Amino acid sequence: MSNVITAREAEELFRKGEQPPAGAILTPSARDVFSGKLKPSFKAGAAPAGKKAAPSIPDYEFKWKAGTDAKTPAEIEKFFNSPALQVLKERICDMGRRLWQRDYTDGNGGNITIRVGDNLALCTPTLICKGFMKPEDMCLVDLDGNQLAGTRVRTSEAKTHFGIMKRQPNAKSCVHAHPPHATAFAIANVDIPSCLIPEAEVFLGKIGVAKYQTPGTPANADEVGEVGKTHQAVLMQNHGVICWGKDVEDAYWKMENIDSYCRTVWIAAGLGGGLHRFTGGQAKELIDLRQKLGMPDPRSGLKECELCDTNDFRPRGVTQPAPTGGSSAPSADPQVEAVVQQIAGQILKQLGGK
Repeated sequence: MSNVITAREAEELFRKGEQPPAGAILTPSARDVFSGKLKPSFKAGAAPAGKKAAPSIPDYEFKWKAGTDAKTPAEIEKFFNSPALQVLKERICDMGRRLWQRDYTDGNGGNITIRVGDNLALCTPTLICKGFMKPEDMCLVDLDGNQLAGTRVRTSEAKTHFGIMKRQPNAKSCVHAHPPHATAFAIANVDIPSCLIPEAEVFLGKIGVAKYQTPGTPANADEVGEVGKTHQAVLMQNHGVICWGKDVEDAYWKMENIDSYCRTVWIAAGLGGGLHRFTGGQAKELIDLRQKLGMPDPRSGLKECELCDTNDFRPRGVTQPAPTGGSSAPSADPQVEAVVQQIAGQILKQLGGK
């Protein structure tokens, strides 16, 4: 654990019934956790003497009571500076660092949002490196993109996130970035093959594709919003990726999931042995598991024979092996073969003239 204890780390210590290490520096929100001013997002794990606490999973989803959004300037300012939102601001900064450290963002690319009310959301500011954000950089906006609080100007692409949130109530947080492997699929306009890795089927589900629209425009918000309504991970053609989840870490995890999946598919396809898919029946079992976890999947009503795509995906120039038992060698790429023949002819001609 770091020398500086954040609210999130304080919650984990509180859950275990532990105190911060000697000499550790606590953020204001972390101090509030231990003093009781800030209620942890999950119950402390302390159990009665002689009884072991039951295992639990931390719940970072932000919950609010419908119809209680702050409205007046004073209410908005108080809410924006509340301990509860301070925790979320710190989490956004944490996710931003992780995006930047994994090369999912460059320059001032990428943006993050967390819904905190019927018509309220926290978001990252424009023109800032996601690896070096501070809680005080965050902005409070309504779902139409109007900025309500914060000293920095909100991200110009907030409305794209809200295009999803307005259509999908379970989308409590969105993360947009440019992970290189997934973005490569988006700019090559290549569909990501399915039925290859069980974890991807469960945690990503069917990956959506949104047609290119100018970033930050209402048209892009509508296009991405419609696709994101039933897809938790969306490739935006010629742009990048946007993922949503029940909280900001959930959304970030899906960003890691999709880039890792695309990288693995790319490497596997380059081996030349083809991609071995599991069956539609096996895919249905994974989709059922996904739905039990409360995640939507547009394939739930499809027949087993319709669940796995049959696209023969492989990188350009990579050939498939001959069928098992066959004696013929795999055919070469015609374009590559033509270039080889042309070069060979020129070399022979030059040698013959000497």
